[in-house]
Amino acid sequence: MKPLARHLDNYLNLRRQLGYKLRGIDNLLRHFVRFAEQKRAPFITTKLAVTWATYPTHLPLKQKAHRLGVVRRFAQHLSALDPRTEIPAQRLLPYHCARRDPYRYRAGDILRLMQATREIDPNCHLKGASYATLIGLLAVTGMRVGEAVALDRQDVDLTRGVVTVRHAKGDKLRLVPLHRSSQQALRHYAALRDEAFPQPVGSGFFVSERGTRLCYSTVHQWFRKVVRQIGLLQAGDRHEPRLHDLRHHFAIETLVRWYRSKANVEAHLPELSTYLGHAHVRDTYWYLEAAPELLRLATQRCVRKEAKR
Repeated sequence: MKPLARHLDNYLNLRRQLGYKLRGIDNLLRHFVRFAEQKRAPFITTKLAVTWATYPTHLPLKQKAHRLGVVRRFAQHLSALDPRTEIPAQRLLPYHCARRDPYRYRAGDILRLMQATREIDPNCHLKGASYATLIGLLAVTGMRVGEAVALDRQDVDLTRGVVTVRHAKGDKLRLVPLHRSSQQALRHYAALRDEAFPQPVGSGFFVSERGTRLCYSTVHQWFRKVVRQIGLLQAGDRHEPRLHDLRHHFAIETLVRWYRSKANVEAHLPELSTYLGHAHVRDTYWYLEAAPELLRLATQRCVRKEAKR
């Protein structure tokens, strides 16, 4: 095995041991290593990395910047083993990835969504109950869709009122406490599910009409269908509501409640960050600028502090 290929295998194994899933990253790096071998390059140079990242030329700048970033991280690792390695500059292919503004659910929107979802299949009550209960859980916990769909029965402790998220980003485990009303709703769903399938078909907590674990893509399809059915997208809305926006809804509503109750938001932000499973607290700070109401509340608090000095 050639040196670059050997180093790549070690790098990928190390990253996976640290909890990174590397979806698609491994294929990109293997393609880069083959490119380097074709060019007879024994080590990584900036010119080599940029040439690969920008070929073919019709690729969008976003994709070129992503490809270069993938090689840059590999080069940083490799530089400790081979001093000849060049690490491409951070902004050599500048691209600013703007996060999409979250859809702001209005009062009663989520209840309408859940009610309409329960009625998606009059011939199978369990089907509507599965999707509606899932939507409710996302709205009151801020869990990611993939995390909720991946829940096993053993992960939902309705006695203690705690959900164990085992498949979070980076394979980090976290505990999500439940309000009593949420426990009651999940208990009602679990009873309905167990009545339909006394002998479980699989280990999933949320199941389809066949008793199998809910499919991530199918959940999104049904959500979009219900959103359009009840006319949730209104004139003036820039984006169609997404399931992921329920997570944003939870985070923003929590921060608004803290500001209005005059809580020390700065002190509580790390708690919210941990609850949401953010890798860095800066990811939670993003909500302050994503929601105009939050930005206004934060500004008003700063003005009051300055006035008291």
